[in-house]
Amino acid sequence: MSYIAKMNKIIFLVVTISVMATNDAFAYLDPGTGSIILQAILGAIAAGFSYCVFYWNKVKNFFLRFFKKKKKTD
Repeated sequence: MSYIAKMNKIIFLVVTISVMATNDAFAYLDPGTGSIILQAILGAIAAGFSYCVFYWNKVKNFFLRFFKKKKKTD
């Protein structure tokens, strides 16, 4: 047997044993958990939006420097 075949066999055995040896978790998610998850998602969206706005203003100001009209002096 080659080295790779032995490793595949060992990995298969480890995964099989770990799947068969799992127990029930008896986990409990209280009603506040949903609101925490929602807050995390909305916070990530707000952070991404503000990140995009910040860099969009930098790009916009960069190009406005080149296309700005010069003032005429009398």
